[in-house]
Formats: sequence, structure tokens, C-alpha cells
Amino acid sequence: MSLAQIVANITHAFDVHSANARLVLLHARSRYRAALLSRLLADDDRVVFYYALGSEDTDVRSFLNGFIHEIAEQVPSFGAQVNHVGFDNLPNLDSLLEALAADLDTLTTEPFLIFLDEFDRADISDDLQSLLERLIDYMPARCKLVISGRNLPRFAWLALISRQKAVMLRDADLIINDFYETQAYEDAMLHANALGPGTVLTNEEEVGGWEGHLPRLLFFFALERPFVTRSEICHAFWPDLQSEQAVNVFHVTKRRLHKALEVLGLDVLVHEGGYYRVNPVLRVHYDMVDFVAMLMQGRLAETTQAKLQAYQRVIEMYQRPFLQGHNELWIIRRRHDYQAGYIEAMCGVAEVRLSEDRPEHALTLLQRAAQEDPLRQDLHRRIMNLYADLGRRSETASHYNAMRDLLHKNDIDLEPETEQLFNQLMSS
Repeated sequence: MSLAQIVANITHAFDVHSANARLVLLHARSRYRAALLSRLLADDDRVVFYYALGSEDTDVRSFLNGFIHEIAEQVPSFGAQVNHVGFDNLPNLDSLLEALAADLDTLTTEPFLIFLDEFDRADISDDLQSLLERLIDYMPARCKLVISGRNLPRFAWLALISRQKAVMLRDADLIINDFYETQAYEDAMLHANALGPGTVLTNEEEVGGWEGHLPRLLFFFALERPFVTRSEICHAFWPDLQSEQAVNVFHVTKRRLHKALEVLGLDVLVHEGGYYRVNPVLRVHYDMVDFVAMLMQGRLAETTQAKLQAYQRVIEMYQRPFLQGHNELWIIRRRHDYQAGYIEAMCGVAEVRLSEDRPEHALTLLQRAAQEDPLRQDLHRRIMNLYADLGRRSETASHYNAMRDLLHKNDIDLEPETEQLFNQLMSS
């Protein structure tokens, strides 16, 4: 096969697999990242804004200075909103993200890519890491962020993929399991199960002797990302402590983690190049990797039966929420991410049941989904539609009224689509 055909296939895969994602990673093991970039830039039907990171792009201020200057070469007005807010003294990150999103919205009325190349060249600080990871929730819907580099960025890829916000591509292949290349499927030394209270097993025996819950949670925190910084750990676990105090508590917690798992004869958390990660020598089987991998199989299934099997497996796995019983902020956020995958699976099975003319079963699944996240109006619209299809007009109205009251209590407005659907159902 010619190089031109290979690149054409990779480009087609990029378009197909990234269609619904906000963030696309061109994996470090991709062989044709540069060729794909050239193809994207040369395509007159695409709008691509390119920025190559350098060693100076370490924090929010330096990154935005360089990024705005580069993009303003193509669109001179770009950066006006960010400059108005100012970032010399780093204002509230939400305000800065809103300003950056407003600037992105002025770039073009067409769908477009923001391509961040050579991502590994910068030693990304925590504030810049947070800005880039959260940016995908602020960007215009027609914008997609593409990252390319020689290392795996320390984003929470499992959670982002679970929410259908991100995909990883290795040339033409969509990565659908072992996302951090650390998952053990046979002869695992450790089995880490985060769905539920969070248990760790070795030799089929649950590990005890944690000396509190923090060492155990630290292990799960490290499993969630390819790498983490010490300051990220301290901010997540001890946000109210002064830096020096938090560092001291971190080292105590890390020692307790190693002590709890000393039977392995290895340090569980290792420090490499300024980052902490779960020791790559350990063979760890993490249930959330399987959970996300099964979600991916459901999304990619080419037959109804394959889709049903994958999504049913997701539902079976999700017997209890992520790290149930713990309410640290980082856990609540992850729990919501994985809960979205669970809801997706229930909706997927509901679609299959509808295709089998089993509407009552589909309705039960959708009701369960809405109970998981009662503020998601798209779920309530599907339930109202199904009630109407079943001729249960009064239950359509009751469901709408209960949903409206719940939203009002939470200071959330009805989406126009919700009100329009209800009026349509009641008038038909």
C-alpha cells in the first residue's frame, strides 16, 4: 500500500472515530502523526489552527501568550477577550476559560480543529494542565482539540472516554482497551476494584492494614491518570493545608501505601521525571479499564447482539458507584464521569429493547437512567416520548411536572426542547 493510501486511511479513521469527541489524542506510538497533520493542514475543506508547544509553555500565562500570538497571525482579533480579562495575575480559572472560549468562538463559523503539536516539549504545570483539560467543556461545539506528542499526556483519559469526550488514536486504530498500557489481564499481582468502596486484592485476598482510607485512595488516584504530580495529589487530598504541611502528609500517606502492599516487594508508587505513577513493573488489573473498554465495544458494535452484550456487561459491572462511601471532590467528579457511561449503557440496551418491540422493558431502563442523573433533561424527554407512544398521556404529564419541579428546586431552567416536546405531546 502506498504512503498516500495509508495516510488517506488514517485521515478517514480520524474523521470517523473523532466525530463525537471534543478531545483527540494522536497516540505517542502513532507512526504517521506528522503525515496526518500535513494532510489536515493541506485540506482546503478543513479549518485548522496549529500551535506547537515549546519548552517555555509551562504555565497558563506563557502558554496563552504564545498561543494567542500564533493564532492572531491568522485572525488578528483573536485574544481580545482573554486580554480583557487579563492573566498576569491569573484570575478565577472559570473566567479565563469563558474568555478563551469566547475568543475561540470568533475564529470561524465553520467546524474547526485546534491542533496542539509537540505536547511533550513543555513541562506542563498544574494550572495549565487544569485549563487544557477543562477547556473541552467550554469550547464552542464546532471546535475540537487535537493533541500530538511523544508521551501520553496526564489527562484523566479513562474518565474522559467514559463520558464520550475523548478518543485515543494510534494511526488508523482506535484504542479501545489498556489505555495507559499498564493493564494486566493474566497473572495480575494486584486486582484494584473501584466500583464499590474500593478494594485491592492480591492472591485473591483483600488487602488490609491501610492505616486509614487515604493510602488506599491515593492508589486509586494514581491509577486514574498515566502520571500525576505531587502538587496535584496534595491539592486533591489536602486542599486546605499549607504546601509544606500537605507535602509532609503526602509522604506519610505514601509510606503507608507501600507498607500495606509490602508483600509485593516493590514500591507501588514510583517517582520518575518529576511525576508519580503506579510502578510499571507491577501487574495491576484495574476494573475501570475493563468498564471503559466494554463501553467502547458497545459504541463500536456492528450488530445489535454485540451491542447488547457489551452494554449489558457494563450494567453488570456497575453494581455500585465509583469509590462508594467517599466524597472527596475528585472522587465525586470521577463518579459522575463513570456514571455517564453506565447511563449510556442503559440507554443503549433500551434502544435494543425498543427495536425488539419491548417498550415496557425500555421504559424501565430509561427510568433507572433518569434516577441516576435526575437533572438530565434528554433522559426525561425520552421517557415522555415513550409514555406517549404507549398511550399513557396522564403519566406523560405527571413525569413532566415532577421533572419541572425538581429542576426548579435546583435553579435549572427547562431546555426549549423539553418544553416544546411536552406541548407537542399534549396537543396531539
